[in-house]
Amino acid sequence: MTVFQVGDVIRLKKPHPCGGYEWKILRIGADFRLECLTCGHTVMLPRSEVERRLKTVVSAGSTNERSKS
Repeated sequence: MTVFQVGDVIRLKKPHPCGGYEWKILRIGADFRLECLTCGHTVMLPRSEVERRLKTVVSAGSTNERSKS
């Protein structure tokens, strides 16, 4: 199981309809809230789906972003 933090940027296997592959994690729990870094659209996905679609963690979130949530 991958450990995620708020503020992490992840790359998913399939692109968003806008063409973007990279997403910023805004919320973590049973569901994840992700923001597309290309168009800014936010989506809620179950943890199991995010883990299945994950390709790589592009960058780790800073501790400042983590303390805001």
